[in-house]
Amino acid sequence: MTESPTRLTHNQTLVHQVLENTEGPLSAYAILDQLRDAGLRAPLQVYRALEKLVERGMVHRLESLNAYVACSHRHRPGGVAVFAICDACDDVTEFQDGEVMERLLQRATEKSFDMNHATVELHGRCRNCREAPAP
Repeated sequence: MTESPTRLTHNQTLVHQVLENTEGPLSAYAILDQLRDAGLRAPLQVYRALEKLVERGMVHRLESLNAYVACSHRHRPGGVAVFAICDACDDVTEFQDGEVMERLLQRATEKSFDMNHATVELHGRCRNCREAPAP
């Protein structure tokens, strides 16, 4: 569940603000580049902040892109974050699908697995890229 930003450390707040004010996913090093003037100098500072933000459900790691995005939905424990990722323009859209969540929780229960969270990444082409005229 998402926690109040007032409970964040200084570095966590800085990293979260960068992700919230950026369209699209960012790598840890891209975040670091944006925060050098704010005093962050080492990748470890960013990775530690990201780790805690992911744990709190405020940020998602997109495994296939090795990048991070701010969460645009509140996820309950065991929740599922679903992302549509355009392979042409790198647009990332987060959405929720209750049926996907229920089916994954059901499958996990059938396997006696206690699921903490899940991230589903869908890759393809967004509407704008599908409809764009060929170069």
